[in-house]
Amino acid sequence: MEAPLSSWLFWALLSAGFAALTAIFAKIGIENVNSDFATLIRTVVILIVAAGIVAATGHWQAPGTLSSKTWTFLILSGVATGLSWLCYFRALQLGKAAQVAPIDKLSVVLVAIFAALLLGERLPPTGWLGIGLIAGGAVLVAVS
Repeated sequence: MEAPLSSWLFWALLSAGFAALTAIFAKIGIENVNSDFATLIRTVVILIVAAGIVAATGHWQAPGTLSSKTWTFLILSGVATGLSWLCYFRALQLGKAAQVAPIDKLSVVLVAIFAALLLGERLPPTGWLGIGLIAGGAVLVAVS
């Protein structure tokens, strides 16, 4: 049996748990603040926490050792993350957390599609069935 700290499933489940808390904490926190400013505060906190983790674990790398491809795609990922967060906080400010979060999780469906189209990853038919169920479930929760 794989050790928890070496298991992708362990980290994915932690991610899901923290993402759920993110929605709840954010919904409460944006009550009296502009959603864009709230996103800025969240981003600064994430920067501090990530820097602390890198420092504590000794995982710092000299930026010059990264390839231009790595820089390009990490920057694009950062831009996409920032835009996603800005949209997510605005949606939370305007809607119910229990409706916004499932629609946000349609990213799971989009990742499967993009991974197949752009990365050549393949899911078996049962995997695509699961993706379809996720999409249907997200829509059902959001419109109810």
